[in-house]
Amino acid sequence: MAEKSAPRIAFQGALGAYSHEACLQAKPDMIPVPCTTFEGVIRAVKEGRAGLAMLPVENTTYGRVADIHRLLPESGLHIIDEAFVRVRIALMARPGVSLDEINHVRAHLVLLPQARSFLDSHGITSEAAADSAGAAADLAVSDLRHEGVLASEVAAKIHGLEVLARDIEDLDHNTTRFLLMSPEIDESRRAEKMLTTFVFEVRNIPAALYKAMGGFATNGVNMTKLESYMVGGSFTATQFLADIEGHPEDPPVRRALEELAYFTNMLEILGVYPAHPDRG
Repeated sequence: MAEKSAPRIAFQGALGAYSHEACLQAKPDMIPVPCTTFEGVIRAVKEGRAGLAMLPVENTTYGRVADIHRLLPESGLHIIDEAFVRVRIALMARPGVSLDEINHVRAHLVLLPQARSFLDSHGITSEAAADSAGAAADLAVSDLRHEGVLASEVAAKIHGLEVLARDIEDLDHNTTRFLLMSPEIDESRRAEKMLTTFVFEVRNIPAALYKAMGGFATNGVNMTKLESYMVGGSFTATQFLADIEGHPEDPPVRRALEELAYFTNMLEILGVYPAHPDRG
């Protein structure tokens, strides 16, 4: 009964995925709920099967996560925090298997090139899998001695696999940023350094974006992200997702948002939340 009443957090992927690791780091007291798709994560929260959602938005190596920027404004959820997970890649195999026995590995398509130097130096071939944590689960129930999986150490622990090599990624700065999302918005000032994320659609007038951004420059508000995407099948209805440093109640931020509103058809704040310490 205690487990059923415990708070839950939904994420995309199988148990052992890097999104699962983000949940464990940010909310270790919550029960992770794996979902097949990002839409499934959002639906789990809206239907009450989970209280929070953990969604990846961007990676320092591969840029923004596909579809997330379209889903965030439509989700009905609000950003209450951010999390950063260093992508540490481990090579794992069935218990009792040694590294020199491994000649082939499976992993998500994105992970394979990140460990290319290690794989090439050991003469190990590779094959793409739907997801790394799922590949770990498959390997755990097989009898394959010459195959390994590249995934997080969380996946190895969950599926009873043995880690043969750690931190084999070529780049030691590969980090994924996640957003922690809730049905309720929390605009309280919970830290000294706050971030505000919002989405807006510029009016279809000459230099609308230039004019809209002017308020942030003149008020000294630092914009850390600005990304565009098309909506409604129209080349004129461009929406933008932006992150800025500061709280909406800060006078410079308030003035900048007021000026922005003058040049937009739509302006919606998606979240006000503390800046993660790893942001620098």
